Amino acid sequence: MQLRVVTSALALGVVTVVLLGLYLSFSIRDGLFEQRLEQVERENAAMTEQVRQTFSSSPATSSDELQLLLSTMIQTLDTGASSGQDFFLLSSVEQSRLIDVVTRQPLRELITPELREATVASDGQVLQSVLIPAEFTSSEVPEPGVVVGSTVDVPTVGAYELYALYSFQPEQETLSFVQRTLAIGYVAVLVALVALTWTVTRQTVTPVRRAATVAARLADGHLDERMAGSRGEDEMALLARTFNEMATNLQDQIVRMEALSAAQRRFTSDVSHELRTPLTTMRMAGEVIHASRDELDPAARRSAELLYNQLDRFEELLSDLLEISRFDAGAAVLDVEQTDLRSIVTAVADTTAPLAERRGVFLSVDLPTEAPTADVDSRRVERILRNLVVNAIEHAEGKPVEVSVAADAKAVAVVVRDHGVGMTAVEAEHVFDRFWRADPARARTTGGTGLGLSIALEDARLHGGWLEAWGRPGEGASFRLTLPRRAGIQLQDSPLALVPPSRGMTQYPTGQIPVVNPPTGPTPTAIPDLDAHPLEDDVHPLGDDAHAAGADAHAAGHGPASGATTDVEAR
Repeated sequence: MQLRVVTSALALGVVTVVLLGLYLSFSIRDGLFEQRLEQVERENAAMTEQVRQTFSSSPATSSDELQLLLSTMIQTLDTGASSGQDFFLLSSVEQSRLIDVVTRQPLRELITPELREATVASDGQVLQSVLIPAEFTSSEVPEPGVVVGSTVDVPTVGAYELYALYSFQPEQETLSFVQRTLAIGYVAVLVALVALTWTVTRQTVTPVRRAATVAARLADGHLDERMAGSRGEDEMALLARTFNEMATNLQDQIVRMEALSAAQRRFTSDVSHELRTPLTTMRMAGEVIHASRDELDPAARRSAELLYNQLDRFEELLSDLLEISRFDAGAAVLDVEQTDLRSIVTAVADTTAPLAERRGVFLSVDLPTEAPTADVDSRRVERILRNLVVNAIEHAEGKPVEVSVAADAKAVAVVVRDHGVGMTAVEAEHVFDRFWRADPARARTTGGTGLGLSIALEDARLHGGWLEAWGRPGEGASFRLTLPRRAGIQLQDSPLALVPPSRGMTQYPTGQIPVVNPPTGPTPTAIPDLDAHPLEDDVHPLGDDAHAAGADAHAAGHGPASGATTDVEAR
């Protein structure tokens, strides 16, 4: 900012100085010229009148006398007090019995025919600007000048033209001196302007820079940083005090929030662990009752079945809470080994096949011919993909679900695409939020914990990967998992598009799709036209901070957290 202010002030100063310099230079030049010109006109008028009086009072009549009179007059003018440099007496008659008289013959070329015509035709003085050659000047450079012409009457001969050459070199030298002085003054003014602007802006910018530095330190987690210079009553001291008060309040709020968050994490972890023991006892009792349900009356039998199912769900919820608490505490670690993702995808397809069959969903998997290997935690990646596939089957509404796998030099990717109910842009923003549901009133048929997609997102982040979601109401949804092939690789792009741009159902080469559980219901309908809608505006990346916007808060979703084949909560 300081450089911008100084540059702007310097540019404005240069423009102002240039305009002022031009104005002063032109004004001084015009003033000097007009003053000298008035002096020349007065002087030449007095000289012309003196010559006329001399000629009118002269008794000369013969040619020799008249010629002597002309020569004497030129000599008198040349040696007189006039400021003229050269004088010329030229005959207005082409065939005159007298010879023209001049001080220096070569300078006669300065008198142009146009000047002579104007002088003869005028009763007063006629002026013409000329440039005096360097060989006739004392400075050995051409000098500006003026030739003034007028007419006089020579006795017995008639009209003669009297010309006087005046130099404007002294005025030119004065103007040059003034211009040099102004230039030096302008440079001094610009230097002073830059120094003044730099000093003033430095006094203003330095506290702002300190504030920016302290703010950056605060953003890095150094909450004890404070601005100096808070003493005084000026605006900068007020800024420092206000900033320090804000930093103190922010620190207090962050400390309280951290304490509250730590307490919440401890509470969740402690409750989850403490509930394990009574849950084990309840499960043992529930299994005994469930095993003897055929001996009970119908109402008791139904209660036994509900108790058994809800105990499964309760245990699943406890497992998910424990997993979330490990993520929150930073205790989650990866058990990495080089793995072919095709085996994980195939295992997920086999696990979810019964659910797809019950839903009448056509589940297809597109696997590449070359092995898409990566250093991953197989258990966590399988959990991510199982959540995505189960979620897609649950919301496919009997339409196809497609799983695609691809890899490039840096990353491997899996896209799970359904063509069911879909979701809006707002719903896509919250699909990974914990316990979030698009429609709380909608019936739940599979009963997830509401933490499946949240855990999936944390698993993807733990790998340094991305988990992204897209959807449109009535056109389905798409989830893309992108993982680096090796630790330390920074993802820049994904091998697969989040939403295929092709029209209609995705066509795969024959032999690449292991069909899991062919549909037993009606033929699947065609996928809606995706090209009719811009897709980019509805894409919501939710991965690591280098790629995903909107993933600052803990993203969460709905789905199973363990190896169960139940499907996912509503999106």
